[in-house]
Amino acid sequence: MELGFVKTAAGTPKVTVADCKANEVEILRLIGEMEKEHAKVMVFPELCITGYTCQDLFWQNCLLDSAQDVLLKIAKETSKTDALIFLGLPVRYQGKLYNAAAVLNKGKIIAVVPKTNLPNYNEFYEQRYFASGDGENGVISIGDQTVPFGTDIIFECEGMREFTVAAEICEDLWVPMPPSIGHAQAGAHIIVNLSASDEMAGKDSYRKMLVSGQSARLVCGYIYASAGEGESTQDLVFGGQNLIAENGTMLAEGKRFQNQIVYGEIDVKRLADTRLRVSTYPKEKREGYRYIPFTVKKETTKLTRAFARAPFVPDKKEERDMRCQEILNIQAMGLKKRLEHVHGKRAMVGLSGGLDSTLALLVVGRTFDLMGLPREQIHCVTMPCFGTTDRTYTNACELSRRMGASLSEVNIKEAVSLHFRDIGHDPSVHDVTYENSQARERTQVLMDMANQEGALLIGTGDLSELALGWATYNGDHMSMYGVNGSVPKTLVRYLVKYYAETCKDQELSQVLLDILDTPVSPELLPPKDGEIAQKTEDLVGPYELHDFYLYYMLRAGFEPKKIYTIACSTFEGVYDKETILKWLRIFYRRFFAQQFKRSCLPDGPKVGSVALSPRGDLRMPSDASAAVWMKQLEEL
Repeated sequence: MELGFVKTAAGTPKVTVADCKANEVEILRLIGEMEKEHAKVMVFPELCITGYTCQDLFWQNCLLDSAQDVLLKIAKETSKTDALIFLGLPVRYQGKLYNAAAVLNKGKIIAVVPKTNLPNYNEFYEQRYFASGDGENGVISIGDQTVPFGTDIIFECEGMREFTVAAEICEDLWVPMPPSIGHAQAGAHIIVNLSASDEMAGKDSYRKMLVSGQSARLVCGYIYASAGEGESTQDLVFGGQNLIAENGTMLAEGKRFQNQIVYGEIDVKRLADTRLRVSTYPKEKREGYRYIPFTVKKETTKLTRAFARAPFVPDKKEERDMRCQEILNIQAMGLKKRLEHVHGKRAMVGLSGGLDSTLALLVVGRTFDLMGLPREQIHCVTMPCFGTTDRTYTNACELSRRMGASLSEVNIKEAVSLHFRDIGHDPSVHDVTYENSQARERTQVLMDMANQEGALLIGTGDLSELALGWATYNGDHMSMYGVNGSVPKTLVRYLVKYYAETCKDQELSQVLLDILDTPVSPELLPPKDGEIAQKTEDLVGPYELHDFYLYYMLRAGFEPKKIYTIACSTFEGVYDKETILKWLRIFYRRFFAQQFKRSCLPDGPKVGSVALSPRGDLRMPSDASAAVWMKQLEEL
């Protein structure tokens, strides 16, 4: 819990209709199972103490008295249970009967929340038995306890301000204005729903969509516990579709027709941070609400939820292909607008035989097709120097040919050597001056050639390089329009692979696949035995780790300790903890130190939820200190 993750559970007991004693045994059994998993929020279905399908038996005092007795016994039996527990039962209040959720914590009933919206259509006849809880905000006596009763209640965990919970019941979610809207606006980060939703063909998909959509709309966690086997099948069947969602993402989903418990760790701190960032999320409206404290132990939550190793890349191929197609279109449309604005008919790309310049050329080719311009007016320039290998040189030339672009070669060895002489640099010293002189010479050549032809120089650098500052200032860092600036390195690979798989040109596809198989390198140091000597990931770390860090730092707002924890879980068996920590420290050090390069980026289109443009997503001082972040890493 200290990192914000709250273990939650939705469980479906096998009820015996109208036998509260039998249901007590089953509910306690499930609570015991949830305790073993250290669940801090336990949610059971609507009317689970009696069964939802009691019909006119709800008018029998014998049943209502038994339900209350069982509730009190369950409360007593859970005095040492470290959780907030939601149980459904019928409750008498001020001469009316309510379909309600009783809320337990450490052996006490701390509140009762009635259902607001009572369905009375098709197979439902709830208004025959129950009154609506709309507007109720009193107190109720249960046994020797007097507790709050009403729909105006939010439960607040002592010692963890983001851990706030509110309840609605079944149909409350299906109406145009669910009570959960008001609950979220009043500060609830988790909504629980005690439900008894019967099954019909196709209803499961709609139910899942509702839960997921509501969690996204409200930026909340949503726990949905539904009735299942054991309910009367006189006219209906209940499938027990338990769901746990967080801000549009389904964390857990139970199999229908199998009464079971599902678990999910809801990140309440991330939810609070997201609401804080979204300027259109309304300010908390706490007026008219009662806030009931509860306690649970603050302990480390064992994570079972999965975090994608490549958060920028969809797991499923079909979805990934759609994403790649969409991103290529966004890149092309951005460049198309810029070319049209400057009345440009020509574009220039520095082609290295590496991934980034390859993607840039693919985008330029698509753009020229959209504009009806001949690809011969795309001018590729290859500029071999001290570190260029035959493999990358050959691939650059062949790629240009297969794309139908024109190609020039400008060998910059002599120009760079002359520059070394002018500034008094020893060419045998392979330091940052040695490397950056080559990068800046290439940019000068490209800029001047672009001027000669009236062409737009297209930048090739990607999001991951910008995050790490792995670019030469006023070298490959600069262009007239950067098409790859918000595409992370892990996604660049898939974009090039997608193009190779769909281009219907076998020779082009083979070139692209060989480029994909080439180690990532700026090729600024001399080769060893004809092979690339300078491998980027050996120097700055694996891009799959850095993209993971970048996503959860900027998109999720996680602090270093939290990123480290989920990275250790996600990359277990791939990298050891020491390696993960080593590269995480380098990530933060470089991210803060290299902001000055991002502060003067060329224009380029945003394609995803994380971008580093100083005019868009990241407004950060170039001289901000990383001390607070680095201190947390030193404490790990």
